[in-house]
Amino acid sequence: MLANMIKRLGVKLNLNDPRWGQKPDGDKDGRRPQQGDGPPDLDQLWRDFNARLARMFGQKGPGGPTSGGTGGDMKGAGAMAGIVVVIALLIWLASGSFIVQEGQKAVVTTFGRLSHTAGSGFNWRWPYPIQGHEIVNVSQVRNVEVGYRGSVRSKQPREALMLTDDQNIIDIQFAVQYTLKDPVSWLYNNRVPEDNIRQVAETAMREIVGRSKMDFVLYEGRERVARDVHVLMQQILDKYASGAHINNVSMQAVQPPEQVQGAFDDALKAGQDRQRATNEGQAYANTVIPEARGKAIRLMQEAEAYRSMVTENATGNASRFNQVVAEYAKAPVVTRDRMYLETMQQVFTSTSKVMVDAKSGSNLLYLPLDKLMAQAAATDAAARTTAAPVPPTTAQQEIMQTIETVQQRSNRSRDSSRDRESR
Repeated sequence: MLANMIKRLGVKLNLNDPRWGQKPDGDKDGRRPQQGDGPPDLDQLWRDFNARLARMFGQKGPGGPTSGGTGGDMKGAGAMAGIVVVIALLIWLASGSFIVQEGQKAVVTTFGRLSHTAGSGFNWRWPYPIQGHEIVNVSQVRNVEVGYRGSVRSKQPREALMLTDDQNIIDIQFAVQYTLKDPVSWLYNNRVPEDNIRQVAETAMREIVGRSKMDFVLYEGRERVARDVHVLMQQILDKYASGAHINNVSMQAVQPPEQVQGAFDDALKAGQDRQRATNEGQAYANTVIPEARGKAIRLMQEAEAYRSMVTENATGNASRFNQVVAEYAKAPVVTRDRMYLETMQQVFTSTSKVMVDAKSGSNLLYLPLDKLMAQAAATDAAARTTAAPVPPTTAQQEIMQTIETVQQRSNRSRDSSRDRESR
């Protein structure tokens, strides 16, 4: 707009213009001034400028200043200055507009003091130096590394080495992810916000590790240590009103210091061997002990059953004997014969029986030849299956032995019957 106005006034701000410094109503042929003409007249330039302003605002004159004289020149200059001031004021006011993206917040200050916060979208504030603003990304997940930078190989020993409760040194590297929940507190309650988060994380980790054993931190307690550090960090940051919210604490590397890594590995292997031997012994014990207990219980049950059986048999025999005694007292002969017959019945039930004619006084025996021949055939078959040569007289010898055994039994039975008749 200002350039168009200058163009309408006919002012050429170019030192290469051949008419620079010449009067408006001077030479019309565009000749360059001679070398002896001298420098341009500044008063004449000012008058020409005011004349052009007057013509632009409707004041016409005969090619020069109007009859108003110096007053007209001053009015034109004041109007021009007013236009310039208005344009500058509009540009200054437009500089107070700003755009806040989604997930961001703007903190507006008035002369350095907090005024208000602005959300996402188009916003306006008083331009500098009255007000200023600073945009903070509250949705971005920020990351702080403790004990390393970029990679776990790039260690920071002063941050990573920590002392446990059992007086051991451990090397811990972990990362903290956080977001911003209060941009005002984040900007004005922290001098160096990221360093504050790192220092709080290191402090919380040292406190938790200092209350734990080395084996617990190295093995089964990693997740618990991370959770405890998360909770403690949030408590500390809320206490100092830092405006940060801890999202996660992740353990990157937990190990002994490099100087004792070899000895620690040997001790770890020994502990694993001991645990393996313990597990094997426990497995063997779990196999043998239940089996032994089962055998013991079975033997106890068998012994209990045998004891019950013997006790019941003895009780029954005693009761039967008492009954026999009572019957014997009533009829001795009948009871004695009955006892004899029952005894013989029990004996002959499981033995081979041979009938002998004892009343006629002859020695003729009635042998069970069919059973003897069957027994001899079975013996010969067993001998043939074992491929051992059997003498041809083996069956005959067994028959003779059986006959002798029967004769001895008959003689004993005859003697016992005679004794019984004599009584």
